[in-house]
Amino acid sequence: MITIQGLSKQYDGHAALRDVNLDVPDGSVTAIIGPSGSGKTTLLRLLDLLEQPDAGSIVFDGAEAPATEAARLSMRRRIGIVFQNPVAFSGSVLDNVSYGLRVRGHDRRSIRESVRRALETVDLAGYESRSARTLSGGEIQRVALARTMVTEPRLLLLDEPTANLDPISTARVEELIGRVIAELQTTVVMATHDMAQGQRLADRIGVLIGGSMLQVGNPSEVFNLPSSVHVARFVGVENLLEGTVESGEAGMVNVRVGAHLVEGVSELEPGVPVIACVRPEEVVLALTQAPTSARNAFPGVITATASMGPLVRVTVDCGFPLVALVTARSAQELGLSSGAQVSASFKATGVHIVTR
Repeated sequence: MITIQGLSKQYDGHAALRDVNLDVPDGSVTAIIGPSGSGKTTLLRLLDLLEQPDAGSIVFDGAEAPATEAARLSMRRRIGIVFQNPVAFSGSVLDNVSYGLRVRGHDRRSIRESVRRALETVDLAGYESRSARTLSGGEIQRVALARTMVTEPRLLLLDEPTANLDPISTARVEELIGRVIAELQTTVVMATHDMAQGQRLADRIGVLIGGSMLQVGNPSEVFNLPSSVHVARFVGVENLLEGTVESGEAGMVNVRVGAHLVEGVSELEPGVPVIACVRPEEVVLALTQAPTSARNAFPGVITATASMGPLVRVTVDCGFPLVALVTARSAQELGLSSGAQVSASFKATGVHIVTR
């Protein structure tokens, strides 16, 4: 549906987007993830035709985004956007949700029916007469979703849809977003700094860092096979082991990391400087170095532990720092604490290797 080629945008000499390329298939849900200030909102504003790029093109259904204001307005009528901080207009919920239909000239009866269905979808049935300004943040977000969905957009844009909500409201709004997506059966592009949210809601993920689109793929590819150390660091790969390929055979390599060899899957030649990426959940801790099927096993000493709700983050000195995530129950049963000696192991298939 959408093809973005060479998209660039500057503000006051600062590059917000640099040569961004992205294909958004019809009917897909694409999440653009990245840290704050990476250009996510700028990309959505360009897709919504609120601004024009300095270079590059955006093609909707084979037609390039027009330059004239009148033609852009006509195309924008097929696009809906929900901003990070949606504004509630003065008046009732009915007034807010029906706005887009009223400016399009729909009759009063069809407007009421469309608003009723939209409010049912976002669990605000019966709120029509409520003053929109008296609603909570989560309710305003749901009104904004309903206000957008009644226009049945071909493209739905969501900008950090739960950034300012508490965890309970976030879970509720995420559930409703999934319901709206299913109801509209439309193409969705959402921007979020929440990696887990991207995984939960999207079937495709683009990683935007420093204004550049570094990787696009399905969630499994992006989170388990990051294309660079920058992507790996952002998607939560805490173990980034710097080394050099020492040997390789049959699609497996040994990477020299200090005094140790780490085995992983790669076709790289000996001598290539690399980063061996190991997600912390891939690391298994044991109190003794018992036989294991894992190709990588190293004795070490715990240097730090940190509680993360149902999980515990454990840092182990194996001659190189290694971070593991274990359940709180396992940490208690094993007596994992600073100074304890452990064996840390992980499979070769859990090692993703990128060049430096």
